[in-house]
Amino acid sequence: MKGRNWVTGTLVFAVVTAALGSFQFGYDIGVINAPQEVIISHYEYVLGIPLEDRKAINNYTINSTNDLPTIPYLRDSTPTSLAEEETTTSTSLITMLWSLSVSSFAVGGMIASFFGGWLGDQLGRIKAMLVANVLSLAGALLMGFSKLGPSHILIISGRSISGLYCGLISGLVPMYIGEIAPTTLRGALGTLHQLAIVTGILISQIVGLNFILGSHEQWHILLGLSALPAILQSLLLLFCPESPRYLYIKLDEEVKAKKSLKRLRGSDDVTKDITEMRKEKEEASSEQKVSIIQLFTNSSYRQSIIVALMLHMAQQFSGINAIFYYSTSIFQTAGISQPVYATIGVGAVNMVFTAISVFLVEKAGRRSLFLIGMSGMFVCAIFMSVGLILLNKLAWMSYVSMVAIFLFVSFFEIGPGPIPWFMVAEFFSQGPRPAALAIAAFSNWTCNFIVALCFQYIAKFCGPYVFFLFAGVVLAFTLFTFFKVPETKGKSFEEIAAEFRKKSGSAQAPKAAVEMEFLGASETV
Repeated sequence: MKGRNWVTGTLVFAVVTAALGSFQFGYDIGVINAPQEVIISHYEYVLGIPLEDRKAINNYTINSTNDLPTIPYLRDSTPTSLAEEETTTSTSLITMLWSLSVSSFAVGGMIASFFGGWLGDQLGRIKAMLVANVLSLAGALLMGFSKLGPSHILIISGRSISGLYCGLISGLVPMYIGEIAPTTLRGALGTLHQLAIVTGILISQIVGLNFILGSHEQWHILLGLSALPAILQSLLLLFCPESPRYLYIKLDEEVKAKKSLKRLRGSDDVTKDITEMRKEKEEASSEQKVSIIQLFTNSSYRQSIIVALMLHMAQQFSGINAIFYYSTSIFQTAGISQPVYATIGVGAVNMVFTAISVFLVEKAGRRSLFLIGMSGMFVCAIFMSVGLILLNKLAWMSYVSMVAIFLFVSFFEIGPGPIPWFMVAEFFSQGPRPAALAIAAFSNWTCNFIVALCFQYIAKFCGPYVFFLFAGVVLAFTLFTFFKVPETKGKSFEEIAAEFRKKSGSAQAPKAAVEMEFLGASETV
């Protein structure tokens, strides 16, 4: 009984349905990039900017606010026609509006990330995702109809609301998938959140091509298209079982929990699961409700939450976003006539290696994959900088940079991309888990926002040496992971807590812990 893999149709259906939320997350991240030029052109039209000023504004704005900017030290992006005061004022306005169109999404995510766990506890995982989809639909409708009204206001508002949705989903989806997954599939299914995100990004890049939906006539449809997966997920969620752990531990509904487990496991014998949850409930009842502040002030949680936050910081500060920022320009420098397709190729590599990590995570372990990924990214960042420094002297160095891009993305998705999202849940028991997931998601969103806000200034200051900076950051996080992050594969709370004490040098006696199958209890025959 204990060693069986419970892969049932109901489990697959529930996981795929939940992952549709992550797909929307990824789509909303990437959808704003492809139609940037046509949206800015529409902003100018709506704001009544004189036609003769638009070319200068477009040249400046595209190069200064694009999520895929040109390399500053390879191209002088300051247009000579900006000497006129009126044009400068118009340029500043358009730059500000476009920056808000992009960054308002992250602001919404930062705010809502605090409430994903709370909403899941109040309404249940299924109802919480249904409520979150209301925000997704509202945001999609505002953006979908933005061409008919004040487009800049509608897009900024729609992006903000979509960000609120994605902030909730970034906590709810990993929580739900983690709580319904069997032990032997927990890590693999946990990576599907990240896989769905990168798939959404790739799809948004493809459908955003000019000849599909990224044209002057159809860009608003592209932005509003996220309503479709929201509607589909809402319908499918009605047939998904609620998390048995939520039903049993939070609501004390043992009958409903058993019914949900039987559907998920495909068996009438769910005694082992119920026994594990009963122990977990007893442990949770002995724990007082844990607030975010207590995660940092209580010595029992402090080490775990610091490691959890560092994992998410490592993901965002690794330079992965910078790679995507630079990719189009590097491909263009290499002589590729349609660099946008090469960028889509990077997105495809992103998705493929995330899928590979699904199969590796339960075999190699979380910590091992994270270290392998970070080490590989460190080497690639070095080669990236060398390639950029020597680009003007040796033309073939652009191809070194291209290879480094693809390998960097591959290493990222093997470990640092998917692992932080579900590893946090493995660090904490039922009591502190919602608060821990909330603060971890907030950390991820905040770091994302910081990188988006500061990267252009850093790139301008550092020039071709910018990836040496990221290499140093990656090396620091790699060393931290090696010395401070425990392996959680197949371990109980007691074993994980013991690992944390060992790495922190504490000899304090362990608090009573529950060996739960859900969070990787050691299997015995």
